[in-house]
Amino acid sequence: MPKDSKGNSYEHKSSGVNSQGNHYCSRDFGNGSNAYHYSNSNGSYYYSNSDGSKYYNDGKGAGYFSPPAASGSDGDSSSKK
Repeated sequence: MPKDSKGNSYEHKSSGVNSQGNHYCSRDFGNGSNAYHYSNSNGSYYYSNSDGSKYYNDGKGAGYFSPPAASGSDGDSSSKK
């Protein structure tokens, strides 16, 4: 079984190219958490990670990261990098 960069084992669920020409890939970590990413034809990409964090890059140099929601948190604390 393959492992992610943190050493967590996962099963590949699906991947392919959608009708807009965007690549996607989905992973199942077997503990109720999943992850997926899109690489878009316009150069942008998006990651939704198994820990709940998210990352978006617009393909023009701007990146946006949202950390995992903390227990008791009521909002999304996105930061631009």
